[in-house]
Amino acid sequence: MKFECHQTDGHARRGQLIFDRGCVDTPAFMPVGTYGTVKAMTPEEVSATGAQIILGNTFHLMLRPGTEIIKQHGDLHDFMHWEGPILTDSGGFQVFSLDALRKITEEGVRFSSPVNGDKVFL
Repeated sequence: MKFECHQTDGHARRGQLIFDRGCVDTPAFMPVGTYGTVKAMTPEEVSATGAQIILGNTFHLMLRPGTEIIKQHGDLHDFMHWEGPILTDSGGFQVFSLDALRKITEEGVRFSSPVNGDKVFL
């Protein structure tokens, strides 16, 4: 990943993030596809909005559909039918937002899945 700054105005800046799978003009509109899809939209419809990147949530993708289903499709890009860049988070937000469902240890974080109650470990 590379960032090129094209213009500044005070602390604001306009530029371009350059990824292997495409470029993203900044500031950017980034639709959220938490579970690997933007609700009620096809990838073609998302692209037609001008979106150059999609946001996914690692923790939620791990729970549903799950890593095995994503692997069966090849990778996350194939699963989502999205050719452009995808930003995924680390799952760290869930460590704080799901505090009633988690236990932090030296080894990592144990969760009770908000989907089905199964125990998961990050």
